[in-house]
Amino acid sequence: MADRPTILCLASYHKGQRFLSRCRRDGWHVVLLTIESLLQEDWPRGDIDEVFALPSSSDRTALLKAIGYLARTRDIQRVVAMDDFDVEVGGDVREHLRLPGLGATASRLFRDKLAMRQHAVEIGVRAPAYTGVFHHGRVHEFLERVPAPWLLKPRSQASAAGIRKLHRADDVWREIERMGDEAAFHVLERFVPGELYHVDSLVNGGRVIFAEVNGYARPLLEVYQQGGVYATRTVPRDRPEVERLREANERVLMGFGLKWGASHTEFLIAHDDNEIYLVETSARVGGANTAEMVEAATGINLWEEWAAIELQQERYELPAAKSLHAGVVVALAKQEWPDSSPFADPEIVFRLKLKQHIGLVVAAPEAPRVQALLSQYGERIARDYLAVLPPADKVSH
Repeated sequence: MADRPTILCLASYHKGQRFLSRCRRDGWHVVLLTIESLLQEDWPRGDIDEVFALPSSSDRTALLKAIGYLARTRDIQRVVAMDDFDVEVGGDVREHLRLPGLGATASRLFRDKLAMRQHAVEIGVRAPAYTGVFHHGRVHEFLERVPAPWLLKPRSQASAAGIRKLHRADDVWREIERMGDEAAFHVLERFVPGELYHVDSLVNGGRVIFAEVNGYARPLLEVYQQGGVYATRTVPRDRPEVERLREANERVLMGFGLKWGASHTEFLIAHDDNEIYLVETSARVGGANTAEMVEAATGINLWEEWAAIELQQERYELPAAKSLHAGVVVALAKQEWPDSSPFADPEIVFRLKLKQHIGLVVAAPEAPRVQALLSQYGERIARDYLAVLPPADKVSH
């Protein structure tokens, strides 16, 4: 059917429009495989050759059969997982079609928080003390040895979704009992107070070719569980922690075997020992308008460049980057379609258009101006827009 090489894009979340458009512009046959509930979203239909949908991607056998059927008449040469929840699916599909990229085992390192921690320690990257929730004797030993509080985390959720902070051993055992067989799909770790950062990267040829260090204004767990305003911004590039975080990021991505693509990796610098700890890594672009913020600061659009890397690989050249500072503020709004026009500063470069959300990206030559705007906007949003209910996972996704 298609006389051009085909890239199959897996999307269980509405994102990656710039990726899809770049693939089409570079001459590939673009196939989007999504879920039925997302068919009405504003995908760039003019840049997508074919759209298919399944009720869900949970039935892996049915998914592989459907893709096998598509491959009869389409020369599928690349498979890309657009969202965190698609990463392991993408690994299975590549294994099935024998295509390059992260396979099933390698993909798991970028999804499973227990696998992440185990492998990080193996390659010399610090992770908070942790244990799998399997053998109860080992869990008991962990609770005796590691001081509270602890975090009980789903192994394959995104960001802060589903995390519980527990202060007493009895509370941990109560949660384990409540979860039953689901407990084994969690990891228990020490809560380490510190400053939280994210490094947003592009990788090609097995090396990091672009890495931007950003810092969260509030811990993601606090935003997710208590509600409020989410904000992050460029960390001034002359700060000593920037180079340390870039080095840690490279150790993680190279040690985890990412050969090409995009990554959003979270670290914390602990208050007590000033050491860098891995929180989690991924093989995708960060959510909550991270791509728009990074583009405002550097001119590099992570989605577009990821697409170009996938299709060009050894021929790819990274465009020259700018050196501005940027920040993003996002919150769940009480208004169905909040009006952001009262925010009128010239530094605003992007306005989020999403039902019951308000979001702004700002950019400026100097970091203090960005920080000042984020602080002002956070206060105004909390006063005039913020919904009473805690935000859904879209903010921290």
